[in-house]
Amino acid sequence: MRISNFNFRKVMLLIVDAVIISICGVISNFILQVLDFQTGFRSIVETPYVVVSILINVIICICCLFICGAYNKAWRYFNAKDYLSCLIGMVAGVVLSTLVLSLRYNSFNYVLPYTLISGGLSVVGVVLFRLIFKRAFIKINDAGAIDVGERTLIVGAGNAGRIILEDIFNAKQDSDNPSKSIFPVGFIDDDILKQNNVINSVRVLGQTTDIPKICEKENISLIIFAIPSCEEEERKRILDICSKTKCKIKIIPYISKLLLDEGVDGTRLLNQVKDIRIEDLLGRPPITFDKSSIKTLVEGKVCMITGGGGSIGSELVRQIAQYNPKRIVIVDIYENNAYDIQQELRLEYGDKVNLDTIIASVRDYDKMEQIFAQERPDLVWHAAAHKHVPLMETVPCEAIKNNIFGTYNVARLAQKYGVKKFVMISTDKAVNPTNVMGATKRCCEMIIQYMSQNTTGTDFVTTRFGNVLGSNGSVIPIFRRQIENGKPITVTHPDIIRYFMTIPEAVSLVLEAASMAKGGEIFVLDMGEPVKITTLAENLCRMYGKIPYKDVEIKFTGLRPGEKLFEELLMDEEGLKQTDNEKIFIGNQIHIDKDKLLHSLDELKECASENDDDEALKLLAEIVPTFNHQTNK
Repeated sequence: MRISNFNFRKVMLLIVDAVIISICGVISNFILQVLDFQTGFRSIVETPYVVVSILINVIICICCLFICGAYNKAWRYFNAKDYLSCLIGMVAGVVLSTLVLSLRYNSFNYVLPYTLISGGLSVVGVVLFRLIFKRAFIKINDAGAIDVGERTLIVGAGNAGRIILEDIFNAKQDSDNPSKSIFPVGFIDDDILKQNNVINSVRVLGQTTDIPKICEKENISLIIFAIPSCEEEERKRILDICSKTKCKIKIIPYISKLLLDEGVDGTRLLNQVKDIRIEDLLGRPPITFDKSSIKTLVEGKVCMITGGGGSIGSELVRQIAQYNPKRIVIVDIYENNAYDIQQELRLEYGDKVNLDTIIASVRDYDKMEQIFAQERPDLVWHAAAHKHVPLMETVPCEAIKNNIFGTYNVARLAQKYGVKKFVMISTDKAVNPTNVMGATKRCCEMIIQYMSQNTTGTDFVTTRFGNVLGSNGSVIPIFRRQIENGKPITVTHPDIIRYFMTIPEAVSLVLEAASMAKGGEIFVLDMGEPVKITTLAENLCRMYGKIPYKDVEIKFTGLRPGEKLFEELLMDEEGLKQTDNEKIFIGNQIHIDKDKLLHSLDELKECASENDDDEALKLLAEIVPTFNHQTNK
């Protein structure tokens, strides 16, 4: 059984106090003899009475210090309240010693001069020792002579926090354990009853609102968030406060994912502490979905994913593979991404998943028809699209060819070859679009609604969501590269906001939407509160242990062509309808004038084929009345 470092330090502190009180007793006796007071006391060598008096004084003062909590915290943690507890303990000890010695020698006046001098010196000595020793330690530590480790604040003084503290102490005994470098300075907890409590020598220093002040005062470099059962909104609030410091932040997993006991592989709680993710700051819990309905949809079916090598498409492939499909058909124009997801699935599943990977463009109707005729898909997820807003502003005809007519090609073929469900992946940028990409995706939504209103054999459905964390072109990977390369973070506007979701959430939405689709719906995910991009950039800086605007410059470059300050998820006329999943809503269908749409599409296709950007944009604005093109030039 391990002997606690804390217990050893407490005994050493107790011995030092006893020595100080004893020396003060000898000094007081010497002073009395020099001053020739008639107390009956002589030198310590000449009489045993002084030894007895010192012993009684030491025992009573040490007991009073214990009662006042002077040994509940190691000297290096001492603050003003702790010095006051020492002072109270020593004064109480001196008073009690005076009473005991008076009874012992049957004379109050006989004892009082000795106890006053001895007690006064002892009070000063005990308090002064702690103060001097702490300051000396801090100076030596700041100078680098003593390496106590990474000064750490643990947020949460509950069971998880206590176990983490125990793991930190255990790690000190293992020279190969990387956690041995962690030095726990204190706890933070909002429970009023826990304030100033001491847990295995580490004090609860304050509440979450005190974190920035405590981090600065105690020179904290690492914060461990140890409240795994915390509600998501509260988690976001606390992490936002932590992000205001210059500390690195680590977070333990949700309570359902914790291994609180040592497992067969030796896993301990401290080993499960992870770097904080930007997803933790989104302000809402992860979205849950009905996996049984998805399994019913996918199992035994031929599933085609266009754009299957992209960030959304590849995650669709991963999740669909879990539900035992008859075959997965990946269609993508970019062979590198398609090859990567193909190899990933083969490594994961081997021959258990029947997989076809086809390099083709959705713009090529004849090639796509060949694929449909050969593969005969039951379900199609259409994720292929040009999505980068600034790039599409420079080549609007390419966006029109790929997004609009690529979607039209695949949708018509899905109808022709009897696909059961067709799911088109849209974006919040399709709502009241201000850029070419958003306008083309809104036109795609109109095509899917037109197909739904004029088709009986296939359920056509649209899924719409905001920005996806970690996707190709997402701000997070860009910000990371900029920080790691020592470059300034570039944000287009200080007030720009976006809705965010994770890739798995986005794909789960797409899959569940397909399972509940009856045709023509636009499924919209409740994505919580929008997130300020500037805040994301600042928090990412702090994740790297850097101070935004000081260690890392954040430059505002101005809105790019077609970029909005904020995005919307629903057009005004669509409204909302609740589904069985409280986080998924359905926008009402908008009637599409078939003849007008088809005629406009013919004109648009001809114009795009001639690469007449100006005329193509005019026609696109006619098809999408809400398109308010903003060039931001």
